[in-house]
Amino acid sequence: MAIVQIQMHQSRQSPGFALFNLGFRPFFLGASLFAVISMLSWMLVYFSHNTISMPHVTLSQWHAHEMLYGYALAVVAGFLLTAVKNWTGIQTLHGKPLALLFALWLFARVAFLFAGDWLIFAAIADLLFGLFLIMAIALPVIKARQWLQLGIVVKVVLLWIGNGVFYLGGYGLLQHGMTYAINGALLLFIGLILMIGRRVVPFFIERGVAEKVQLKQYRWIDISIMLLFLALFVNEVSARVATIGTWLAFTLFAINGFRLWNWHTAGLWRAPLLWSLYLSAWLVNIGFLSYALQASMNILPVLTLHFFAIGGIGLMTIAMMSRVALGHTGRDIRKPSSWLGFVFLAIIASAVFRIFAPMLAMQHYTYWVLIAAIFWVLGFAVFVVIYTPMLLKPRVDGAFG
Repeated sequence: MAIVQIQMHQSRQSPGFALFNLGFRPFFLGASLFAVISMLSWMLVYFSHNTISMPHVTLSQWHAHEMLYGYALAVVAGFLLTAVKNWTGIQTLHGKPLALLFALWLFARVAFLFAGDWLIFAAIADLLFGLFLIMAIALPVIKARQWLQLGIVVKVVLLWIGNGVFYLGGYGLLQHGMTYAINGALLLFIGLILMIGRRVVPFFIERGVAEKVQLKQYRWIDISIMLLFLALFVNEVSARVATIGTWLAFTLFAINGFRLWNWHTAGLWRAPLLWSLYLSAWLVNIGFLSYALQASMNILPVLTLHFFAIGGIGLMTIAMMSRVALGHTGRDIRKPSSWLGFVFLAIIASAVFRIFAPMLAMQHYTYWVLIAAIFWVLGFAVFVVIYTPMLLKPRVDGAFG
C-alpha cells in the first residue's frame, strides 16, 4: 500500500517564497492559524462578548461547522494534495491554481465569521472549494488507475455533500440539516483517521523508533473495523437506533483497542511525533467507549463529541502536520523542534479539561471550557511559530515541493 513518503528530489529551485509549491504548505499554515482565530472567536461568542446573526444556525453549530468543515477539511486538503502526488507520481495543484483553491477556502472562513448577509458568499466559496478539491485529488488517482485510493476520495465527496446539507439547513430549506451535517462530518473525519491511520501510524512507528521492530497487522481486524464503523455511521445519520449504536461502538472499542495494543512498542514514548499519533488513536478509541456508555452512565453527548473532536481530530491532525511538514521541507524527522512536545501536551490538556474535568466537576463547566480553549490556542500558536518559516521557505535540500 502506498504511503506518504519523504522523497521528492525533483527539479531544483531558487531561494524564495514557496507557500504555493505543494498543497501541505498553504493549508497547514492556514488551518493552524484558523485553529487559533476560530477558537478565540468562539470564546468571545461563548462568553457573550460577541454575537453572530444566523437565523437557523445556533452558535454551537457555527463553532462545530468551522472546526470540521473549516479547520479539519483544510488539513485533509493539504495532506491529500501532498499524498496523492506521492501515491500516483502525478503533480497535484501548485502555483496559481493552488493559490486559487486556498483563496476559496480562506474567503469562506472570513465570510462565515460575519455570517448574516455574508452566508450566501460563504456557502458559494465553501462548496466551490470542496468541488475543486475533489477534482484535484480524484483526477490523478483515476489517471494512475489507483482504484483503491478512491475510498478516500469518496469520503471527501461525502464531506462536500455534508457541507451542502449544512448550508441548506442554514437557510431553513432542510430541517435538521445542520445536525446531520455536523454529526456526519465528525464521523467521516474519524473514518479518515481510521483509514489513513491504519497506513501511516504503524509505518511511522516502525521507522521512527530506535530499535528494529515489525508491528503485528491483521487484515481481518482492518476489515472488521471499517465494516463496523460504516454500520455505526449509517445508524447515526439515519435510523439512530440507540441499542445498535451502543453495541457497534463497544465492539469497535474492543477490536480497535486490540489493534492499537499490537501497534505498541516502548520506543515510541521517546519520540513526540510518535506518541502524539498513538495517544490520539487511543483517544478516538476511548471516544467509541464513551459513545457506548452514554446512556448507561449518563455521559453528556457533547463530551463524547470532544473525544473525537479534540483528542481524535485535533491531536491527530496537528501531529500529522508536524511530521509531514518536516519531511516535505527536507528536514530530519528525527530532529523536530524541542517545543513540539509542549504543542502536543497542550492539545492533550485541552482534551482533559474539555472532557474529563466536566465529568468530575460539572458545576465548573464554563471554567473547564475556558481552560481547554486556552490550551488549544497555546498549542496551535506555538505550532504556528515553529512551522511558519518552514512552510514559507523552499525545501532545505533545494528540491521542489
